[in-house]
Amino acid sequence: MARVIGLGGLFFLCKDVDATRAWYSRVLGIAIDDYGGSSFSHASAAGVFPKGAQTIWAPFKGESDYFKPSASDFMMNLMVDNMPGMLARIKAEGVELEGEPMSESYGHFAWVMDPDGRKVELWQPVEPADG
Repeated sequence: MARVIGLGGLFFLCKDVDATRAWYSRVLGIAIDDYGGSSFSHASAAGVFPKGAQTIWAPFKGESDYFKPSASDFMMNLMVDNMPGMLARIKAEGVELEGEPMSESYGHFAWVMDPDGRKVELWQPVEPADG
């Protein structure tokens, strides 16, 4: 039987597409391709996090404040390979974090707001223990 096997893309509207592309490239290091977006290889993520790389799909209740201070009804979660390095990059670009970075058994997290007011969650997975 047919089923969804993954997230094939994330498409969103911007106030200023060029400024948004430039911000994601400069602040988060996303390489922008000739089509104006970026492709993330599942194999590349799995190469760094063989057991922990995954895409989460999770609806939230309408009254959740997890996306705050954004007024957007969605939040991006972007996987990073080196949270300390990413935090240093963000700081060097003069971008403020939203709240304090957090560590859980399944990963390390930090949050920023993009130029369009969307909250972006950064996540460095933690490889699960064998067994």
